Formats: sequence, structure tokens, C-alpha cells
Amino acid sequence: MIVNVHKFARWKQEGQAIAMLTAWDYISAQMVDAAGVDMVLVGDSMAMTVMGHETTLPLTLDEIIYHAKMVRRGIKNTLVIVDLPFLTYQVSRAAAMLAAGRVLRETGAQAVKMEGGYPAMAETIAAVVQAGVPVMGHVGLTPQSVYQVGNFRKQGKSAEAGERILNEAIALEKAGVFAIVLEHIPSDLAQKISRALTVPTIGIGAGPHCDGQVFITSDLLGLSEWQPPFATPYVNLRSQGIEAAKQFCEDVRSHQFGQSP
Repeated sequence: MIVNVHKFARWKQEGQAIAMLTAWDYISAQMVDAAGVDMVLVGDSMAMTVMGHETTLPLTLDEIIYHAKMVRRGIKNTLVIVDLPFLTYQVSRAAAMLAAGRVLRETGAQAVKMEGGYPAMAETIAAVVQAGVPVMGHVGLTPQSVYQVGNFRKQGKSAEAGERILNEAIALEKAGVFAIVLEHIPSDLAQKISRALTVPTIGIGAGPHCDGQVFITSDLLGLSEWQPPFATPYVNLRSQGIEAAKQFCEDVRSHQFGQSP
């Protein structure tokens, strides 16, 4: 049975940690589902890790819906959450509801994720939730605001910045999100936010004190040419894949490929 959004607040109360990975197609979805993760994110990070863009901004709603359909077909037991791309929800509440509605209706995903805090974004998220769409929030480093913040640097390092992120998280909880991603913020700030909320926090580059953790699967597997400093691969499939491809080329060129052992 697919995990539903109502379970996560109870898991937080019970101290059950939440594991979340990303997927971008049928095969990656099958892998993470078979591994037993609690949530799968069809993340806009695919704009960089899969499509080769420098930021997440070029990804369109049609593109992420296309990928989310493939992911959903590969999932049997896991909650699927889809990122709403840049400027599909920031323009107006109506645009946000339409984008979120398209994602759920066309892909079969169970929730969407939206970046940003209060007051305007919290009000937009509240409207989407009231329309019947489960929403995961996202504060701290928000990649869709990369040009505004300057780069992908850690957020919330000053007392003032940390207080702002805390207040944003509280506002998102009041707006009705079922969980909040905390990205690339100090560990002590993530712990403070996690203790202040009744909904679970999902950390990425935010230390060990969140209620769950999310990892970009291409980083987890060592497929990406570059990983952020907080994302240590569990295996290096990139180098193994390159070596396997080299061996194939050598076997073909030496007329060894297809020969009986």
C-alpha cells in the first residue's frame, strides 16, 4: 500500500525517521521503490542532473509532468511528490492551483512541493491545500531563487537569517503543508525548526537533527560528475559505468565481443 501524507506527523511523534529519494524515470523509480523509501520526489533538480542545465529554472511544467508519469508507473509502495517548476506557482494563487491540479490529474502523483516561505507563498500554499492538494514546503536554500540569493551557498548562518527561516517554516505549517524540506542550513537551526514544528522536516545538507533526509539519487549513486559538499555518494556508478563501456569498446574493436567463453 502506498504511504499517505497523513502518516508523517504520526511518524514524527513516534520518532520514526523518514527516508526520501528522487527519481526521474521508470527505472530509477523502480529502484528506489524496491529499496523501501518512504517518499519519492520527482524533483526539479533533474534540470541539472538529467538535462544538463546550470540551474533548475529552465525546467517546464510539461517536462516535469512527462517525467513524473514515468516515475509513477514505476512506483508500487511509495508516496510520489512532484516539484512545481519555476514560475508555475509564484505568479498567482490561481496559477498555482492549476499547475498543482495538472500534476495530480495527469501523473497520478499524490502531492506537490513548492519553494518559499511567508507571507505571500504561505498564502498561496494555503489556497492550494484548501483546494485539496497535499503540499510539501521547502525553505532554506531554495534553488529556484538562485539568482536572488547569488549562488547555492548555505542559508541561515546569521541570527537574523535563521529567525527568518524559522518563521517561514512556522508559517508554512500554519498554511497546511504536511512536511517541509530544510535545505543547506546550519544543523543547529534545522534542529530548532524541527523542534518547533509538528509536521516533519526533511533535511538535505541540514545536519542529522531533521525528522527525515532526502538525497538526490544520481548523487547517492555517484552518477553525477559533481556532487554538492553535503552529498557523499554511497557508490561510484559513474566510474564503474565508464569502465564497463570502455571494456565493451575494447571487446568490439578486438573482435572479442560475442565470442563464446
